[in-house]
Amino acid sequence: MDTSGDPALLQKLGETYGRIRSELGKVIVGQDEVIDQLLIALFSRGHCIVTGVPGLAKTLLISSLAKTLSLNFNRIQFTPDMMPSDITGTEVIQENKTTGERELTFIHGPVFANVILADEINRTPPKTQAALLESMQEYQVTVGGQRYELPRPFFVFATQNPIEQEGTYPLPEAQLDRFMFNIRIQYPTAEEELEVVRRTTAKVEVDLQPVVDREEISEMHSLIRRVPISDHLIRYAMQLARVTRISEDGVPGFVKESVAWGAGPRASQFLVLGAKARAALHGRAGATEEDVKAVAKPVLRHRILMNFAAEAEGLTSDDLIDRILDTVDPTRSDALADERLPPVLGS
Repeated sequence: MDTSGDPALLQKLGETYGRIRSELGKVIVGQDEVIDQLLIALFSRGHCIVTGVPGLAKTLLISSLAKTLSLNFNRIQFTPDMMPSDITGTEVIQENKTTGERELTFIHGPVFANVILADEINRTPPKTQAALLESMQEYQVTVGGQRYELPRPFFVFATQNPIEQEGTYPLPEAQLDRFMFNIRIQYPTAEEELEVVRRTTAKVEVDLQPVVDREEISEMHSLIRRVPISDHLIRYAMQLARVTRISEDGVPGFVKESVAWGAGPRASQFLVLGAKARAALHGRAGATEEDVKAVAKPVLRHRILMNFAAEAEGLTSDDLIDRILDTVDPTRSDALADERLPPVLGS
């Protein structure tokens, strides 16, 4: 693609971002940060987990987003008795009406769409959760030894209720790492909840308009990949990920005392890509330190496994990320100022 058209494409992307937010505002009250993170992941060609208690409009948000993109959309409601073939599809014997012969025919499952809403993914057993792995990573499914390509673009937005609730199956680390972001939806404010109740208890019909088509989305994916970012910011993003690995040299004491397992290389990649996307969506031609920091929590929170001592103290991965952001100096990404903050767990 001709890079001389980038300024115009950048302006178009910013306008598209604003229009999508405007359309979503017709049905979604508040949740500005959540919408921002969803759009960053989408234009980065990344998958998302959306975590929150029931009733916070997770499903409505994602289904509404799909309507603004002119893309095919399927919702999969995960249940404890769901089988992998319920997602990918299956081969059945059908009669060929022309020849009269019986032959195997592949019946496509609901995963064959541009946007997949995997609703309550942690309500189904690991075997079925794993059925999404190949589709998310390889953009294909394999059934009966045959590979079937998925439509492009392809996004998986998985919702889950908090793991601490009874009756859930925590996603394994290998599958969690496939998701670019883990987005957490909080309870609305009193004013936001008042507006939600007003809208949902009155006869209000909302017609969401499509904003972009798949060709434009593909064009914007390419644009975001070409957004410049300096080497020192790349090193800063890498350091944010590497400092969570307790086996690395120079890791501060509060990390070693709180973390059982840290973030892998995908975290560094997604920190940089998310920073580029955020900059482009906000109309800036280059990523900044604030862009990296803004995507740190959704990128890292599901890639850091806290140990028993930290959990006993009520510390979460978000608490640790806040402290890491205060500790790692972006101007000296090869060094840590461990002494700047009081130690964790009394160390």
